[in-house]
Amino acid sequence: MAASDIRTPRTRAPDTRPDDARGRGGDTRPGDARGRGGVSPGAGDTRGRGPGAAPAPGQDAAPPRQKAVTIGAVCKALGQEFPDVSISKIRYLEDQKLLSPRRTQGGYRLYSQSDVQRLRTILRLQRDEFLPLRVIRQELAGGRTEGAIDAPPEGAPGRSLRRAMVTTKDPVALYSLEDVVQETGAEPKLVRELVEFGVIKGESRGGVRCYDETEREIIRAVSELARYGVGGRNLRVFRSSADREAQLLQSILAPALRSRNPERRKEAVEALENLASVTTHLKHLLLIRDLRKIAT
Repeated sequence: MAASDIRTPRTRAPDTRPDDARGRGGDTRPGDARGRGGVSPGAGDTRGRGPGAAPAPGQDAAPPRQKAVTIGAVCKALGQEFPDVSISKIRYLEDQKLLSPRRTQGGYRLYSQSDVQRLRTILRLQRDEFLPLRVIRQELAGGRTEGAIDAPPEGAPGRSLRRAMVTTKDPVALYSLEDVVQETGAEPKLVRELVEFGVIKGESRGGVRCYDETEREIIRAVSELARYGVGGRNLRVFRSSADREAQLLQSILAPALRSRNPERRKEAVEALENLASVTTHLKHLLLIRDLRKIAT
């Protein structure tokens, strides 16, 4: 190879100019004046951020808005805890000024989560504390909330005592004497004594006497009284009082209960539930009044 064909590599002299004087190698424009690649110092990049985009670092996310639900959805949500809840019952509570859901332009009711929580409180006060609607209204106005309804501690007497309803949606379950004794802790002798004095009746199935859920709860309540020496013969006064009260309520609502209109009959049954709560509360007040005289 000839010497003239050998090429010496060309060396580039170093660029001693300061960065801000160079060409393409240095962009001296401030960040907010640059093109697509520049972001102003300290500012968040808001490109493409719409209403649903994640907030910039350091910013608090707005709490999600709770969705309102229809009256049918409310029934479905509460049906497991309150089997007797119905659309007509919720409307009745609204008529009694206990609920005030908002309405759409088409007139449909929409319940917020706070409305549902308030309804749950009302139903629990009815079921567990036997309070009539007038008293429940006063309790709510006084700030009574769901969190203020305390369950009895585990193992406390009366923990399983629950309010029985006039109507039931499920078929009536029957329990043998052995089942009742096991679940309530009552003595078999006490159960037979209650049958003897007409406090409970039971019914015969295949030669075996069985008891429904309401009678099972009666036995449970009486077993608590039995700890203080109260027997079946002492309970006839309760049975006579209950019979008279039932006759009174029947006379008040008899026309509506015999109506051929299903809606009117349903409203009458709901009114019967409310009247039962009122009479129970009245008996409680009368009893407390007399017991105060004894205690003082």
